[in-house]
Amino acid sequence: MCNLYRMTKGRDEVARLFRAVNDLSGANFGEEVFPGYPGAVVAEGTLSQMTWGFPLVLKGKNGQPLKPRPVNNTRTDKLDSFFWRYSFEERRCLIPVTAWAEAEGPKGGKTRTWLSRPDADLFAVAGVWRDSDEWGRCYSMVMTDAAAAAADLHTRMPVLLREEEWPVWIDGAPADARALCEPWSGDLVIERTDQPWAGEPAPMQRLL
Repeated sequence: MCNLYRMTKGRDEVARLFRAVNDLSGANFGEEVFPGYPGAVVAEGTLSQMTWGFPLVLKGKNGQPLKPRPVNNTRTDKLDSFFWRYSFEERRCLIPVTAWAEAEGPKGGKTRTWLSRPDADLFAVAGVWRDSDEWGRCYSMVMTDAAAAAADLHTRMPVLLREEEWPVWIDGAPADARALCEPWSGDLVIERTDQPWAGEPAPMQRLL
């Protein structure tokens, strides 16, 4: 699963690559994106800011609602469930990413290992989005079985989309979009670090 990713490119560059209207004026988020925090998303032809994760509201022992938990990953085998179905059928999006991270190492000593594509320093991950009462517009990253080097780190990985697949994911029929939810067949770059996995997000920065 993915609980941390990078998006280090400037908003104008992202908007040009995705041929989207730039609506990130005043956007405020860091280059590293964590669940429950804002990130850049391309939806309905617009590059805008949304919160990463659909809010899941659980109740405590006294029956009172607890603080919402962000559900930031969408498994492909769960796309037909009530929680995801309408977003998948009606509100698919592209998530601009430069790398994503997986935890690697022993319990209590896990570090961040970054994965990226050698053929693209900015690429798209499949996503779904919706409006929420708790956080406004929010999005989730679609996950599939891990392949190649990614399988050494986790059993699942984000659905990576080639540029020619973007229109199919955004506007195609659900069956055609689902057909894109396959393990990545291309090469991946693995960058192992000694940075602890656990930690707080970096201070928010205005995206240039």
